[in-house]
Amino acid sequence: MIPIIAVLGGMMIGGAGLFGWIHTTRLKIKHGYPLETMWGVPIHPSNSEESKERLKLLTQENAQLRAELGSIKDRLGNVERIVTDSGYSLTHEIESLRERKDAH
Repeated sequence: MIPIIAVLGGMMIGGAGLFGWIHTTRLKIKHGYPLETMWGVPIHPSNSEESKERLKLLTQENAQLRAELGSIKDRLGNVERIVTDSGYSLTHEIESLRERKDAH
């Protein structure tokens, strides 16, 4: 009869191996390494015409979004310059005093 400790030990070793395989696969996917079969043969994604067209559209969209983000950064820089300018705060205070005077 096999002792229960030996069975539990075998299950722990098998579980650790499974966890290691899952973790290694996750790291490969995260860092862009090719996945492999059990025999070390790389699994390449299919290069159908549909996937090539999708990649092309995503690349164009990415370029457009980067350009838009660049213009937003420029506009935000201008707004920050205006707000932090001491003349702006002085003008703002004068306008608020004028509004108070008009309100009375």
